[in-house]
Amino acid sequence: MAVITTLILTRHGEAHCNVARVAGGDRACTGLTGRGRRQVELLAERLHAGEPCDVLYATSRRRTQESAAILSGRLGLPVAVEPDLSGPDHGDADGRPWDEIKAAFGGPPHSAPDRPYAPGSETWNQYLARASAALAAVVQRHQGQRILVAGHGETTDAAAMLFLGLAPGFCTRIGFETSHAALTHWHMHRNRLGQELWILAAHNDTQHLAGHQ
Repeated sequence: MAVITTLILTRHGEAHCNVARVAGGDRACTGLTGRGRRQVELLAERLHAGEPCDVLYATSRRRTQESAAILSGRLGLPVAVEPDLSGPDHGDADGRPWDEIKAAFGGPPHSAPDRPYAPGSETWNQYLARASAALAAVVQRHQGQRILVAGHGETTDAAAMLFLGLAPGFCTRIGFETSHAALTHWHMHRNRLGQELWILAAHNDTQHLAGHQ
């Protein structure tokens, strides 16, 4: 089978909001920790040593912007910002501890995916619909290329929904672990009959971080 398009998803490096265990939305995200920067530097070295990427996209949050800047510097690619790929809008929960948010909501946001988990927040399914549509648009825009996206852990969920054809309620039953600076690879293949299908080639790959955690 011939590879037509490749989508490489990366999660940002460790961020201050991750360490503090608070919801890091547009207001509360204060960027990467020193450890997070080193994680992305190792990721950039690995990507530089492999097959070149054609385009680099990033979400608008500070931690992904800082991650994308490191990748851009090593790979020589400009950063295209795609706002609709950004992580969930936390509304009034932005900056609050996740333990408090979950206690008030009765669980994590995906446990009741059609209900806002805080005043002004998106529902989990609203986020998935937005982000999966944005990914579909990026892939359509860059058919035949190797696409690199500096995103969030939730970006992996959105990609799975898109490429696996999962129903919106899937998030109450299954999830996808995504570590900081991990790689997830999707390849669009065409077989001898001209049929096209997406294949998950790697998920949560952190080989480049071995010995540096």
